[in-house]
Amino acid sequence: MMDWIPVVFVTFKVLVLGTGMFFAIKWHYDQGKKETEKERRAVLRAGGKVAAVFVLSLLGLGLVTFALSRTLGLDLTFP
Repeated sequence: MMDWIPVVFVTFKVLVLGTGMFFAIKWHYDQGKKETEKERRAVLRAGGKVAAVFVLSLLGLGLVTFALSRTLGLDLTFP
C-alpha cells in the first residue's frame, strides 16, 4: 500500500509543475510580443546604464581595496 504513494505524489508534482511552467512561459512570451520598439530601446538603455554603473563600482572597489591593502602593508607582488 505504501509503495505507490511516492509514485502518485511525484507524478502529481511533475504534472502540476509542468503545467505551471508551460503557462508561465506562454504568458512571458505573449507579454514579449506586446512590447513596442521604444519600450525595448528604453529597457536596453536602462540595462546598459546599470551594467556601466556596476562595472565602474567594481573597478572603484578594487582600487580602494588595493590602496587599503597597500596602506596596511600587505605584500601584493605576484610570485
